[in-house]
Formats: sequence, structure tokens, C-alpha cells
Amino acid sequence: MTAVEDASTINEQDARVAAEEWLAAFGPALTAGDVDAAMTLFARDASWRDLLAFSWHFSTYPDPSAIAEGLHAHARDRAPRDFRVTDRVPPQTCQRGGREVVEVYYEFATDVGECEGVLRLVPDGTGGHVAWTLMTALREIRGHEPQVGARRPRTDQGARFGESSWAARRARRDTFEDREPAVLVVGAGQSGLSLAAHLRALGVDALVVEKSARIGDNWRSRYDSLVLHTETPVNHLPYLPFPETFPDFVPKDMLGNWFETYAEALDLSVWTGTEFLGGEYDEDTGAWTARLRLPDGNTRSLRPRHVIVAVGLSSIPNLPDVAGLTDYAGPVVHSSEFRSGAPYAGKKVVIFGAGNSGCDIAQDLHAYGAAEVTLVQRGSMTVISLDAAVMIFSLYSSGLSTEDCDLLGLADPYPVMIKAHQEMTKVIKEMDKDMQADLRRGGFRTQYGEDESGSAIQYFRKGGGYYVNVGVAALIGSGEVGVRQYDEIDRLTPTGVRWTDGSTSDVDLVVFATGYQGVWPALRQFFGDSVADRVGPVWGFDESGELRNMFTRTAQPGLWFIAGGLPHARWFSRYTALQLQACELGMIPVTAPDPVR
Repeated sequence: MTAVEDASTINEQDARVAAEEWLAAFGPALTAGDVDAAMTLFARDASWRDLLAFSWHFSTYPDPSAIAEGLHAHARDRAPRDFRVTDRVPPQTCQRGGREVVEVYYEFATDVGECEGVLRLVPDGTGGHVAWTLMTALREIRGHEPQVGARRPRTDQGARFGESSWAARRARRDTFEDREPAVLVVGAGQSGLSLAAHLRALGVDALVVEKSARIGDNWRSRYDSLVLHTETPVNHLPYLPFPETFPDFVPKDMLGNWFETYAEALDLSVWTGTEFLGGEYDEDTGAWTARLRLPDGNTRSLRPRHVIVAVGLSSIPNLPDVAGLTDYAGPVVHSSEFRSGAPYAGKKVVIFGAGNSGCDIAQDLHAYGAAEVTLVQRGSMTVISLDAAVMIFSLYSSGLSTEDCDLLGLADPYPVMIKAHQEMTKVIKEMDKDMQADLRRGGFRTQYGEDESGSAIQYFRKGGGYYVNVGVAALIGSGEVGVRQYDEIDRLTPTGVRWTDGSTSDVDLVVFATGYQGVWPALRQFFGDSVADRVGPVWGFDESGELRNMFTRTAQPGLWFIAGGLPHARWFSRYTALQLQACELGMIPVTAPDPVR
């Protein structure tokens, strides 16, 4: 069967029938081991994304030949069966990636557990339908389901008499004096807490260590004007959504406080004021020796089987080598150290970097009456309006549950994800044309990514490289915030900047809003060069379109990485937790085979 581009003949009333017919043919073909028959159900440009359902990996199969290879490799072992349309989200016709499709939520089972997915169908040109995209995901391991909701732990009412209090038992539990944690999570940000919550629900013993004095200080310590650039429904943590009284864009201190509340409410084991100093892995025992500096300055070693690096993409500040930096006599701060523009009223400030932090800091300085604020831009930047940023995640305001939105958010295999964001960029360009004119007028260089796929893809590729405009574009357009390019700088002088045209500018403060070095330098710092070289690059897309060495096993046994914004932490922490659970159950080894597919 082959797909046709014109999908206008798809009728919403027939969406369920089309989906049921497709699943009724696909399931038996897999049960019979007839991959050839299964492949007749896919369009010529079909792709498939699998999240642990058919193998213990995140795998993207970008075309029919790759899909056939994946089904041949994994379908027989997992024995997928009982494919059925779920009524939690009725089948519908909609636009995805520039095409009209029938979109279907469905469920199925394998020998490992219960699974779910999203199927998108297009007409085959003969009155039937074929799959354009298929997404499959493991929901839970059979017999080891999360203890939540109807499966929540039961309290033995009779056993509570003569026992110490719950608070005393919890305090004793959290000392880890009588046992070693199975999992040590380094970092109590959104990724570390989300993963710990899932592990707790799955019965996997985990300890989170956080260098800061309080949970949430990683947000509280940032500049005062910071608020999230995505709306509250996008950013819930697992099991416990934000209160409905929270504002649409959460301020950073409120978020930090919520993290503290979350860890307490979810009964997570967290040691604050505790610095991870590094670790060594013992191949014979299958455990790490993890060294920790405690709040009192003493050190302690733990022997977890898994270490999860959850320090995020913003752990080690990036400080570029600017000519004359050591000559400059004024204060120099990285954006991670900047708090407020209040002390700089009437002052002249140069900010190196024009991403989210740089532009927000420039706007804050202007609001506090800085005499002159200049952004130094090293390369062109993807800039979108706040309205456009909200539109990207508009699904979360559609009335669907967070879980159903998440499944749909993960449903696009890489080729379709790029196409969908390219289509969205076309809309954003029209929305933001006046804002873009302001930026160009002020000399700010913009672009929408190497393939016009926009800000969200920039984040996955680079961990940054974009700015969500909340007002600085108008200030740039009016000249109230200046813009210079990095190649216009000759050097810093004791009093400011000398430009390549020979002019000079006196400067009272230099801010480096130049981002962070990413996860890999932290990997070398914690574990040394040999482990870093074995693991390889972390973050950024691999050749298949999955993030490299993220949320999954790596080439170093027992070493994992999890990072990203709040939605990414929620999306992927559940799948990381399922893999850790499978390791603890002896279902899979603790290191990823090569190749992972």
C-alpha cells in the first residue's frame, strides 16, 4: 500500500473504524511473525518511535526498511498482542506535521508488561488507511506496577500499635545506616526529583543528594526577575500537579519552594548540603564507591548500583576567553551570579550573550534605570514571542490529561518531529513579524535554526540558542538596549571596551550570559577521562534522532544521565525509572549493548 498526499477524504466518523481495522490486521501479523504482512500496513514515508515497548531502548525507525528491521529484531521476543483502541481519547482527524491524519490512542500488551501508543493513519489511495507514524511505549512492567492510585500501599491498621511513629521510621530510613541505596541521584532539580518520585512508586530504593542548602535553591539562586516561559499546565511534576491557584507563569522562587514541598509530599529521601565528589565503579561487585561531602564537612562513601547524574545542562558556567579580560578593573559576573539590576541604576553594563538570561538581565537592568545596557551577540539567535512559546505547548490547554498530552508529545519520530516544528515555524514567523522588525532595526541577528525548525529543536540540539521575548525586542528596536556583535570587540580595557573601529565605551559591569558547558564536563569532573571517553557525548541528537546517552543506560555500567526542562523531566523520568526497575529485577544488564538497537 502507498500513501497519498491528499488526505481530505478522511472522515472523522470513520476514524474509529479505520483504527480498529488497522490494529486488527497489525496485531495478528506480529503474532504470526509475518513482518512482510505487517509492512503492507505502512505508508511509503512511514516512521516508528519505540520507547521500551519492543526493546529496552529509545529507538527511532525513520523509514519502512528500518521499521521492518526493528520488527524482525524485536517483535518475536516481546510477543506484542491485544492491540485495542482506548476510549480515554477518542480517535480524531487532525493536522500533524502538515498532513491530515487519523490520530488514535491505543493500548496493547507484551510479555514484559502493559503498553500504549499513538497511531496516525493516512489514506492508502484504495479506500483504506496505512500508518504514517507509529509510537509504542512501555507503561509498566507486569507484576511490578507502580504503587499509585488503586494500587497505593495499604496500611495494616493493627500493626501500627506498639510501633515507632511514621516520622521516626522515615528519619531512620533516610540515614541509610543499615543499607546502601540501589540508586544515587545527584541533583534535586526537576529531573532528579521526578526520577526519584517514579522510583519511589516502583519500590526502588533511591537517595537524592543536593549540594545546595535547600531543595529548590537551584532556582531560588537565579536572577530575581526570572519566571518560567511556559505556562503552568506544561510544567507539572509526576503524581502531584501544581495547585490550581498558581499563576500562569511560575516565578522562580515559587518554583523552588514547590520543589521543597514536592519532595516532602512524595516522601523522597533527599540529603541537602551534600556534595557529590565523584565515584569509581567496581566491575566485580557491580557497585559504585560514591564519595560525598556532608554538611558538617565530613565525607561518607556509599555503594549504590546506579549513579544518576541529574545536575542538568546548567551545571558549570561557561566563561569565554575575551581579550583583555584580566585588564578590566570593574566587576565581572556570570549570569548565574547576577541577582538584580537594582544596584546598577545609572550604570553602564555590557552583557556578553543574547539568549534567555542575557536578554532578561538586559531588560531588568533597563527597568531599574541603568544608564546604558549593551548586549554583545556572538551569533544569530532564535527569538520567538511569548505568545509563540505558549502556542508550541497549546496542547496542554486542550482539556486532555497531562499524561495524554505527554504521550502525544513523544509520539513524533524524528523526521516527523522536524517537519512538525518547521510547519510551526512558518506560523510563528507570521505571528512575530513585528517583533522581528524591532530586532533587525536594533542590529540583532536572528534565525530559526539550521533547518528552520525553531526554538524547541534548538534546545535539543544545543541546550540553548534561543530567547523567548518578554519585552526586550521593543527596547532593542527603540535603541534603549544596544546590540553589538562579538567581532566588533577589539578587547576589554581597564575601564571598559575598545571596539574594532577604535572607539571606546566605559563600562561599570560586565556580565557573561554565555551559558554553561553542558553535561560532559561534569562527567569528566566526577568520574575522570576514561569514563567520559567510554560514555561519549551527552545531549544532542544521535544519528537516529534520539538524545545521546540521555535517560537510558550508557556504555559505563551503572551510570545514567537525566536533564532538561520541567516537561522533559516529566516525559522521560518515567521511562528512566522503568529501565532502572528492570535492572534491579535482573531483566536487563546495567550497561547498554552496542549497538543499542
